[in-house]
Amino acid sequence: MQAEVEFGHSGVVATPLGLGANAVGGYNLFPQLNDEQGLSVVRAALDHGIRLIDTAYVYGLGHSETLIGEAIQDYDRYSFALASKGAHDYSTGDRVINNHPDFLTQQVENSLQRLGTDYLDIFYIHYPDQDTPKAEAVGALQRLKEAGKIRAIGLSNFSLAQVKEANADGYVDVVEDEFSLLHQQNARDLMPYLIKEQGISFVPYFPLASGLLTGKYDQATSFPADDIRSTMADFREPRFGKIRGALAVVRTIAASHGATVSQVVLAWYMQNPLITAVIPGTKQPDQVIQNAAALQLELTPSEYQTIEEAFAGFK
Repeated sequence: MQAEVEFGHSGVVATPLGLGANAVGGYNLFPQLNDEQGLSVVRAALDHGIRLIDTAYVYGLGHSETLIGEAIQDYDRYSFALASKGAHDYSTGDRVINNHPDFLTQQVENSLQRLGTDYLDIFYIHYPDQDTPKAEAVGALQRLKEAGKIRAIGLSNFSLAQVKEANADGYVDVVEDEFSLLHQQNARDLMPYLIKEQGISFVPYFPLASGLLTGKYDQATSFPADDIRSTMADFREPRFGKIRGALAVVRTIAASHGATVSQVVLAWYMQNPLITAVIPGTKQPDQVIQNAAALQLELTPSEYQTIEEAFAGFK
């Protein structure tokens, strides 16, 4: 497994496994979160070799950033990479996606203040808006990069056409979008341009697909009507049965390594040449520690191919 990866040509390096911090202070996304536990999650990541923390303003409307800022104060800031995102504007009382250069510039300043740091390794435009020219939005981030406020420029949830527009001047370093073994279409659309043409890094979010790729669900699994998973296609037959069948292949490989299904799935992502880093989220410090062990897991070429083939039919 690679010890370090670089994001685009930015010079920003980190481990290929990071921590997605939407459940650290993301009280508006998850019920009954505990701040002390969130702090412990961040510290567990840094204590067990994870060198990439990925957060966003919209995770708790700044609260995730504030908690992470508190958690990192006892660590060498130069020993890990810190990423955040912005685009959500609540200034009118409604949630509006805003990519205006002035707004993004202020978002970066606010993130720096909450995180208690003088630079971000990566700042992503979290979502594209409808009106701002994409290259103009990225131009604002380029000026912040030149000023030393950010080190790499990212885009999240942008279509291929929007990525191309945003990268008109070649400033984009990394793209973050949904991708997993179960949901591969986004990457298929983006990869030829990102990797082959531009050398832009790709970071997938939701890599464990709402917990499905941990292998913890079986045919007896059911959810109450008010649980969003009760309506998700992944948890409904016949797709759910096909997923369980593919995971049986992963389970066999995991047993041969004395590893968990999650660890094998994360190792597969880290060995995928199209993926720079993967950022699973979690609410539990012990789960962070388990995930971190995947950094030491090396799949054989045959095992990697077997997993790829098992999930080849999923889009």
